[in-house]
Parts: sequence; C-alpha cells; structure tokens
Amino acid sequence: MKFEHGIVWILALAILSGAFAIPASADDAEDRAEIDAMADATMKELFEASSDAKTLFDKAVGYAVFSNVKVQLGISGGGGKGVAVSKSGARTYMKMGTGGVGLGIGAQKYQVIFLFQTEKSLESFVDKGWQADTSAQAAAGDAAAGAAASFKDGIAYYQITEKGLIASADITGTKYWKDDDLNEKKSKGDKDKDEDKDKDKDEE
Repeated sequence: MKFEHGIVWILALAILSGAFAIPASADDAEDRAEIDAMADATMKELFEASSDAKTLFDKAVGYAVFSNVKVQLGISGGGGKGVAVSKSGARTYMKMGTGGVGLGIGAQKYQVIFLFQTEKSLESFVDKGWQADTSAQAAAGDAAAGAAASFKDGIAYYQITEKGLIASADITGTKYWKDDDLNEKKSKGDKDKDEDKDKDKDEE
C-alpha cells in the first residue's frame, strides 16, 4: 500500500512538472513579489467573502496563503507556491503539492488560506511542514458559518476557486514545506519590506 501511494505521488509530480505553479523566474525577488501580490489579493477576497474569516484573522498570530493548480488525468496531481506570515513580521516562502487517484480529466486553479491561532501551530507548520489528513476540509461561507468561526487544532483554513469561496472543500493529501531557495536568498531589504507590509495589513 505504501509502495502504491509512493507511485501515485511520483506520477502526480511528473504530471505537474512545475508547469502549473507560479511561473519560475531567474530573479528570486520577482518570484517573492509575485507570491506576495497573490497573497494580498487572496486575503482581500477572503475578507470580502467572509466576515467570520476577518474575525478569526484578528485573533490569529499569523497566516499562510498558497496558489495551486490541480490536474486530473486518471490520477491527480498539483502544486504551487505560497507564503506563511507571522504578525511579528517573519515571512517564510513555501511550496505545496498534492497527489491522489481520481476519475475524470481537467485542471482546477485555487488558493488555500490558513489562519494560525497560536505561535506553536504557526511554527510547526513552517518548520516541520504539514500534510492534510483524511479529516481536513476547508470550510467557509454561509453553509459552514459555524465551522469557519473557530479554529481546529490551532488552524482554520479556507479555499477559494474561480467560483469564489468554497463552502466545504476537501484538501486531503496536500503537503506543505519550505522553499529553501527563496528563503535562503532573501536580502535584508526584503525582510524590511515584509515588516512594513505586515504593519500596513494590521492597520487596515
């Protein structure tokens, strides 16, 4: 069973081949700027769609936003990039990937947002990575207002597709981990900009 699961992930990543993530650039600063812009736009859309999400954000110590494309060709695979942000100013760029078995053919682009209730939950997500288990679902919108109004195990998460905020979207089988290349090459100037950006978000 473990062997088959590994094969699924290998094939899923082969389908992905990096083509559906945020476009790569020789300029890492440009990559980070693209991710930051995506994260800002996604958070704005989330707050406009759910007042409960804004309430939780105000209580959270940090958040993370990822953009992903999922492709399904008998097996499914997907990947993307994002950023985890502490309200203290720390900003960590990360990657995500998903794989599984499913029916149908197609591609879906979506964003996933995480809100972290405690420093421990944020640090664990960033430092150890995270994999959504079979019970993980992104819940938001009027159909799941109760679930969206609280944290579960220190985390609340939402999913936005081209149709808007999803009421109950399954994010199982998705892994998140640090993007070592983008983080290692961050300059002091980038870090100062991160702190200014987060101060502006808190003041909104």
